[in-house]
Amino acid sequence: MTSKSRESWPGQPKAEPTSRKDRRKLSHVDRTGRPRMVDVSDKPSTARRATAEATVKMDQETLTLVIDDEVTKGDVLGVAELAGIMAAKRTAELIPLCHPLPLTEVKVEIRPDRKVGTLIITASAATMGQTGVEMEAMTAASVAALTVYDMVKSADRFVTVANVRLLEKSGGRSGHWKRPAPNEVKADPDTKGSKGKGRSATRARVSRKAGSRR
Repeated sequence: MTSKSRESWPGQPKAEPTSRKDRRKLSHVDRTGRPRMVDVSDKPSTARRATAEATVKMDQETLTLVIDDEVTKGDVLGVAELAGIMAAKRTAELIPLCHPLPLTEVKVEIRPDRKVGTLIITASAATMGQTGVEMEAMTAASVAALTVYDMVKSADRFVTVANVRLLEKSGGRSGHWKRPAPNEVKADPDTKGSKGKGRSATRARVSRKAGSRR
């Protein structure tokens, strides 16, 4: 899926073309179906930023070991944050069709939630360039999460990495985008006649149910 293809978020500016068929086109595939790196040579350089998230679920006792810095491999949070920063800088080497970008800032922060035995990883990346840094932010969050797993797996084999997702991005032609809260999700106008088919129709039902309780 593309970032604009199937979802219409509140307050998000719509970029042309707006037809569902055009919005479903994959920019990294040419007309013959072969992969390609998108040509961004005609795009202006603008300030771009993106924030992504990942979660790592583990046993409560394992989380306590992490917080108290008692894991045998060392400082889990510090190492994972550094790993995420390093990964962001090498995103183009990991994701085949990403453009190499001169990053101006990368931040990775890990926050423990004792109540649910989870580490919440937030990663942000910024650049002044011709294409966005969503993949850099998501790569940073993903690698930080995998680093946590690697460092605690000897104590807890049931650790689960989940919810790797883009939270927010800004800059470029599409402007600012922010992931809405679940009760803010609305149906894509192009799928109103789908009679319950597809994920957008599901979102429409959720939206109607939420509205009926207000």
